[in-house]
Amino acid sequence: MPRSASTLAFVESPVQLLNVLEWAHARGAAPEGGRLLAAIPNQPTREGTGRARTADPTPAPASPETPTGAEGGLRIVVLPPIDPMSRGQLRRMAALARDEGHEVRWQEARGGRLAPFKALAALARDVRAARTVVVGDPFSRYVQLLLTLVRAEELVVVDDGTATMEFVAQTARGERLVRWHRVGGGGLPARVRELAYAPVSATARRRFTPSAGSGRTVEVFSSMPVTPHGGMTLRLNDFAWTRDRFGPPRLTKGTDLVGTSLVETGVVDPDHYLAAVRVLTREHGATRYFAHRRESAEKLRALSEATGLEIVRPDLPLELIARRGPVGRTIVSFPSTVVHTLPYALAGTGVTVAVCDVDPEWLSAAASPRARGFLAGVTDTARDVHRLPAQAAPAAG
Repeated sequence: MPRSASTLAFVESPVQLLNVLEWAHARGAAPEGGRLLAAIPNQPTREGTGRARTADPTPAPASPETPTGAEGGLRIVVLPPIDPMSRGQLRRMAALARDEGHEVRWQEARGGRLAPFKALAALARDVRAARTVVVGDPFSRYVQLLLTLVRAEELVVVDDGTATMEFVAQTARGERLVRWHRVGGGGLPARVRELAYAPVSATARRRFTPSAGSGRTVEVFSSMPVTPHGGMTLRLNDFAWTRDRFGPPRLTKGTDLVGTSLVETGVVDPDHYLAAVRVLTREHGATRYFAHRRESAEKLRALSEATGLEIVRPDLPLELIARRGPVGRTIVSFPSTVVHTLPYALAGTGVTVAVCDVDPEWLSAAASPRARGFLAGVTDTARDVHRLPAQAAPAAG
């Protein structure tokens, strides 16, 4: 078995893995690469007009542990979710990481009651030995459980999109780490689980607090408009690795729409979302819709039938897909991570990124009290994007 790496990264989504690669590049920790473009197919998966495809895109499992990185270097541990689209993109990103010379370990931690404990036992030695620990999702309960074992002098939180904004704000206020779209409830069983988990959550919050006495540092690596506090340091994620490895893209004459999982997370009403996409398609001459990996096949089929849009299921994070091209001269998105990341990834290409506000009337009855203000903040703080006029933010009809 390879010796423990001095730097250990935990990721649970394709975007988190992309941002670990960006962090390694920014820190000058990336080994010599240069083999990426030949390893990537030219086109993402497409779902044609009026139809949707739901096949599991996950290729045959890779070796659980592939020691391609230098001894004592960066080891990336992938803790994959269950859904097929995320797993497929993670496999693709893991291949890119290996091509960069990093070591990647695929560790199943879901899918059964004992799976988390088996994974924890398998990772405990490496977690205790690492001098730097990088995490992609500080809200993840599994990551928080791993943090109880951490002895590292340096803890790094890489971008997990808009969630990073909430993470920094909550730690500044000393609050419990809760995702912005989460709504309380679940009855007595849920409250019992919360009480049982409280010591783990409290330990995670302490780990995310820099300590001068112990010499522990906390760095946030982000494209989001966040302000570090209490000794935290901030390193800008400007997608230099992505720009160095891909593109510039060929531009098409049309407009591309970027999908969101706001319906799937219970924030936006499905009918209002469909109406908004229909109007945006008509007003901006959109021809393609880049689906979020969590969007359901039923929803995408309804969008395609109502608008005639070509539904595209990207096989990599959108920042890489857009940089590789072809891509529309205008990209329209609802408030989401990409209105912050795409201007960096597409800098100098001539692509305009536009953001359409979410009308408060679109919010579902299940939306959390934080939803309206949080989504408005995502739009208000976006840099180098075109904010669509109010009439482009339609109500359902």
